[in-house]
Amino acid sequence: MAARAECFDPTGARHGIPTYPWRCAPDGLATRRQLRARGLRPGGQPVAAQVLRPRHRRGPLVAYLYRLDKAKPVRPMTPAKRRALACALRARRTCPECGNDAGYVIPASLGVCVPCAYPDGHVAA
Repeated sequence: MAARAECFDPTGARHGIPTYPWRCAPDGLATRRQLRARGLRPGGQPVAAQVLRPRHRRGPLVAYLYRLDKAKPVRPMTPAKRRALACALRARRTCPECGNDAGYVIPASLGVCVPCAYPDGHVAA
């Protein structure tokens, strides 16, 4: 529990900003992911606090927290943004070798669709 005690710094004296152990953040604060789940975004506000999760033999995981009362609603998706996103996703599915839409994101490890990577039909398991 010593590691958990090191993560508890509600005044910010040790870490520079208020710091809490993992899953112990006070009400009214949320991570970016939690804000997004509520249809909100940080909206330019500074980081209000952080949550630390100690890990064995590595540095702690850090999650930054933002105030819910200062969060703004997510901007709506415009038709132009929707088209741009569709174009970007289509480019990730298009094989550079055969030019076909693979129906899935082309694996970066292969660089081409599976039929082009394994023309004999023998896929490594």
